[in-house]
Parts: sequence; structure tokens; C-alpha cells
Amino acid sequence: MKRIQLDYKPTQSASRRADHRIPWFIAGVGIPLVAVAFILHGNREPEADSSPASEYSVSADDPGATAPPNDAPDTGSPPAQNQPPKSAPAVATDDSGPAPAPATSAKRADPAGDNASPPELATIPRSGELLTLSVRRGDSLDRMFRRNKLSRGDLANVMLPELSREYLRLLKPGEKITVRHDSGRIMELTREIDISRSLGVWRSDHGYVASLIDHAPEVRQAFAEGRISSSLFEAAAEAGISDRAIMNLAGIFAWDVDFVLDIREGDSFSVIYEELWRDGERLGEGDILAAEFVNQGRAFRAVRYRDPSGRVDYFTPDGKSVRKAFIRAPVAFSRISSNFNPRRRHPVLHTIRAHRGVDYAAPKGTPVKAAGDGKIIHRGNKGGYGKAVILQHGSNITTLYAHLSRFSKTARYGSRVKQGDVIGYVGSTGLATAAHLHYEYRRNGVHMNPRTVELPDAAPIDPAYLADFQHTARPLLEGLDHRRRLVVRNTPVAE
Repeated sequence: MKRIQLDYKPTQSASRRADHRIPWFIAGVGIPLVAVAFILHGNREPEADSSPASEYSVSADDPGATAPPNDAPDTGSPPAQNQPPKSAPAVATDDSGPAPAPATSAKRADPAGDNASPPELATIPRSGELLTLSVRRGDSLDRMFRRNKLSRGDLANVMLPELSREYLRLLKPGEKITVRHDSGRIMELTREIDISRSLGVWRSDHGYVASLIDHAPEVRQAFAEGRISSSLFEAAAEAGISDRAIMNLAGIFAWDVDFVLDIREGDSFSVIYEELWRDGERLGEGDILAAEFVNQGRAFRAVRYRDPSGRVDYFTPDGKSVRKAFIRAPVAFSRISSNFNPRRRHPVLHTIRAHRGVDYAAPKGTPVKAAGDGKIIHRGNKGGYGKAVILQHGSNITTLYAHLSRFSKTARYGSRVKQGDVIGYVGSTGLATAAHLHYEYRRNGVHMNPRTVELPDAAPIDPAYLADFQHTARPLLEGLDHRRRLVVRNTPVAE
């Protein structure tokens, strides 16, 4: 039998390849479709801990986060009856009743082009559970939301307003953030920024809206007086005022009293100062309004005054500035290691050599400040003075600062400085046995003792404002007198 060979293999191979292309094509198209469907299904109704929001919340250790896109979806809204009116600021303070209106109007951010003016806070219905979040070291809002099972999808939308990004990006350990939520969904979030402002973020019909709420504290006048028996700070504690307040008091009289060397047992002080209160709670101390310090029998008084031009300073009862054109000690020192002495024996040269300045012992690197406004006429090495700076003040006064370890980068030769500007740092360069500042004061080329020379006064009150100052100062000075009489009257007389 004759064998017939049919040549069908090429056709069959092509057919089989065509048959196999269809399943692979279906798989190639179907898998991405399934993935897209899965993603859409997963994003349709986020749970409290399902949507990543870490890129929108920043801790103090990671300030470089980015904001979410403007078209980020709203992750759900509560029932209409629980929603606050459109763009109405709310700040939660308790769990019952409407939120109280702020003492002053709120500045509002416009997160999504909604320019409607917010109504009064008291009209906003409030619902949900109040929760206070404490910021731990390294915390971010994302981490805090995870920890408390709050919606991180809502967090992404909370961070949309510009004010939210400005005031919620960086958190500090110990701060408190208040959240009102409904089963993890964020209704309100507040963070206190400072003593008089807080940030409020709340849910509206069009996402979240943020505002700065002003909480003008109640200002009350308070009085304190003390007598020094061991130290100024102990006397302040016994009088019931803070270390900050007593340091402010020392700063007011620093031009007349050396609070390191001149304080004596029996010295006394009296102050009228501001106390800041809110909702019946004392927040802290404000400015000192009037003060008196009695040092070795000499009484110094000062009154705080803001003139119509906005300048704020302290003045004596007759309108002179308590400031002087120069400060006595241009460095925070522990002791005077060598005083002004025309016949001092030099500690290195061991010869009688006039010491025409004052040596203030202080740790290496302690900032040295300009004693007064002036111009730098020398900055560099100067023989036995080591690294030194010389300032020219007006036409006839110069001051010298010697043995510096280094100079301030901002204090250049020929530049002008203000009283209190840092010009260098304590060191022991030149002929010096230990770290200290050597400070000289010269008038018309003659060395004067910086500790005893009579210093020129700073500018007094503008004569145009003198009557207004006297009107402001009179009740404060009378208050000091009245308080002192009460203290003297109630002090028992020793037999």
C-alpha cells in the first residue's frame, strides 16, 4: 500500500498557537481589572484604621511631610442632623451643650475655595465622644490616630486646610490635642497654640474647615512683696511669684542694682503685675506693671508704659528711662576676679601694673554683650589683651572686651551693634591665667571704673506723652503706696 504523507503540521502548530493566545490575553486583561476592582472596593468605605495617612501627619522628629492632594475623597460624613452648619468654627470644651462663642472673632482659613463667613460657634450642634490625645516623644498624628483607633482616612482630610498643615505638622511632647469623634470618625479637632489662641478643625458639608480661635484671657492685677533673707529667688517663692517674674524684676532695675554683688539681707521688693485667667483657671503671669526695689536703703521705682507710637518701656515716676546708655556688666558672671585697681600686681608679669578695668570670671564660651549702642572700631588680636573688641560710643566713650575665645560672626569690624548684642565669647587668650572677661570703660581717653562710673541715662519719655504717662502711672504708684501701708500695718511689732 502506498503511504500518503499529509503535510499538516505547520497548519496545526499555527492553530494551536492561536488557541493558546486567547487564554493568555484574557489573563493579561483580567488580572489588572480584578486588581482595580479590589482597590475600588477597598477604598469605598474605609474603617477606622484602614487608610494610610502617615504622609499627612508629622512628628517633631520628621517635619518634612507632604500634604494630601486637593481632590482627596471625603471618607464619609455623619448623618445630616449631626453635621455643623457650613464653614462654622467649633472648639470642643466639654461633652454637653453647645460650644461657647469665643471672646473675640476667629480668623478663618479657606480650605477649598469656600468663602462663606462662619456663624457663631454657639449655633453648632455637637455630638460624639470627647477624647484628649497626649503627644509622646516621636509621636505623629498618624501614630496617635492608630493608637486610639481613629479614622486615618479622616486625618488625611483634616490636614487639607492650610491652617491645619501649618499648626499640626510639628508636635511637641507633652502637648494635648482634643478630638471629638463618632465611632472613630472625626467631628472636631482642637489644639492650643499659645495662651490666647487655639486651632479648631471641624467637619462641614464640604469636608473639614479650620480656624484660629482667639481666647482673650482675663487680665487681673495682682500684688506681691518680699524681703530678702537668703536669696532673691527664695524671697520670690515666699511671695508667691515665679522665677520668671523675679528675673523680669531684676531686668528692670539691672542698670541701678547689681543683682550679683549688691544684694544684701533686708533688701525688699514690691510688684504690681498681671495675672492671666481663663474659665476660672489661672494661666500664668503677664507683665510687671509697676515695681519698687529697695537696695541697701536706696529705693528704685519703675512703671511700665506704652506710648501712642507703640514703644513699651519702664520709666521712673518722673518720666526718665530706667535704662542707662550702658549696662554695668556685659557678661553673666559668677564673681569679680579682679577689680579696678591702679596699683595691682599683675598675676603673670608679677609687677605692679595698673588694672584699668574689671575682670568678670565666667566659663569659657559665655556670651559677651555690647554694653551700649556703638560701632566696632577694633576686632582682632591686641597684645596681652588677646582676642579683643573695642566699641566706639558717640564721640567720647569707648569700651574694650578682652581675652575672648572667639568673636561673634555677626559682629564685624566697622559694623554697628545695639546694647545687648553678642559680640564675642569668654576665653583666656593673651596674658590670662583663666577664662574671664576683662572689661574697660574710657571717657575722653581716661579709664574709669565700670562698676562706679556715673552712666548717662537713656532717652526719657517724649515730652508730648508725659501727661499721658503721668495719668497712667499715678494709680499704679498709689497702689504700691497703699499696699505697703497695709503690709506695715499688719506686720507684728517685735517686743
